[in-house]
Amino acid sequence: MPVGLSWPEAAALALLALALVVILGRYLWALRWSLSRDRGSALPLPRGSMGWPFFGETLHWLLQGSHFHSSRREKYGNVFKTHLLGRPVVRVTGAENIRKILLGEHTLVSTQWPQSTQIILGSHTLLGSTGDLHRQRRKVIFSRAALECYLPRIQKVVSWELRGWCMEPRSIAVYSSAKTLTFRIAALILLGLRLEEKQFKDLAKTFEQLVENLFSLPLNIPFSGLRKGIKARNMLHEFMEKAIQEKLQRNNPEDHSDALDFIINSAKEHDKEFTIQELKESAIELIFAAFFTTASASTSLILLLLKHPSLPCGALPGHPNHPEQGQQEKLSRLRYLDCVIKEVLRVLPPVSGGYRTALQTFELDGYQIPKGWSVMYSIRDTHETAAVYQSPPGGFDPDRFSATQTEAVGRFNYIPFGGGVRSCIGKELAQAILKLLAIELVSTARWELATPSYPAMQTVPIVHPVDDGLQLYFHLLQPGQGREG
Repeated sequence: MPVGLSWPEAAALALLALALVVILGRYLWALRWSLSRDRGSALPLPRGSMGWPFFGETLHWLLQGSHFHSSRREKYGNVFKTHLLGRPVVRVTGAENIRKILLGEHTLVSTQWPQSTQIILGSHTLLGSTGDLHRQRRKVIFSRAALECYLPRIQKVVSWELRGWCMEPRSIAVYSSAKTLTFRIAALILLGLRLEEKQFKDLAKTFEQLVENLFSLPLNIPFSGLRKGIKARNMLHEFMEKAIQEKLQRNNPEDHSDALDFIINSAKEHDKEFTIQELKESAIELIFAAFFTTASASTSLILLLLKHPSLPCGALPGHPNHPEQGQQEKLSRLRYLDCVIKEVLRVLPPVSGGYRTALQTFELDGYQIPKGWSVMYSIRDTHETAAVYQSPPGGFDPDRFSATQTEAVGRFNYIPFGGGVRSCIGKELAQAILKLLAIELVSTARWELATPSYPAMQTVPIVHPVDDGLQLYFHLLQPGQGREG
């Protein structure tokens, strides 16, 4: 303690010194990024804040959810800078800005996921592949022939799960139940896993631990999100290796009808053999493509149908005839159902945006985007602010996607699955699952809120009810009974 100072005075002096260090640190942090601008461009950096040293604005982003982006968009405009998950980021809203990014793949930008996501998922996935390899694998896994193979079995799983919800006398936590549904689809149908119910639940819990830590600070230290994600990945890889070895040893052609089989057989046709590591990472990615985001969208579908009972659900189909041939084509012909699904995904897109990295410095909305910076285009903000819809963007109106209004929407005002060559790998599968779920819901069940009010929705990193708060009662429809009966 300095001579002549009392303890309170010394404490106040220490706090003042600490405050000065924090202020100086934040100033130097902001200066560091201001000096990183490309001096070869006369354009300024976008407005915005880089937050605190190293952490940036990551904690604000995780805690504030969609308010983080909307508040900064209102303050700084459709293009603003921030610092998230250890990297400088330019957040972008608006169809024209997003058009430039998505059509600039491989020239202006390249796909870039947060470092934590790349570490956890691995280097042999579609997320990280490019060029011919990316196109070939994507085409094989989610081709029309593959979807036709999956759909009849998906419908059986959806019907079985929904009837289980209706038989439950207590309320159903919809998001948790939707995750169980989509994980069962991924495990049984995409991977062809043969699981006891306990194995299934343990595997689902481990995978949930992996996904919850995909977007974390790149700190591989004890108790960090990245360390938890790596631990979950290693446990999943251990299980998948055994399952893949068993699959490779089976010679029954009837077993060769899941997505992993399509990958293996396609590789053989092109005189290529995948390593076990490549197959393990592909298996995890297949679950990722069908699990959390589809569970989010399924929850949103159930919520929005409940919130809008005046929706003409009579226009939605009941059970169609179910011959297995051409089921994907039949789903695509259900026009009003298609409008409902599109509107659900417009109002509550499962993910808020997509990541790219700048390959060169380029201009966007009067600002420079420096080479090497991350670019995060906003799906939700673009949907909410698009002025092209004939009805207010804030409402729920499936008719905005009717044949007479679709042309006005434009290609980049509606991007729930991203766009360009890197659009969501599982979008056709997700849309098919949502349509089958909608058909089962309106033809076999009615549902009601089990709580006094609707829950708040969390939007980062995936849209879902806060604290799994969407609690509903499901009931089987009696003959002649409507959804509101």
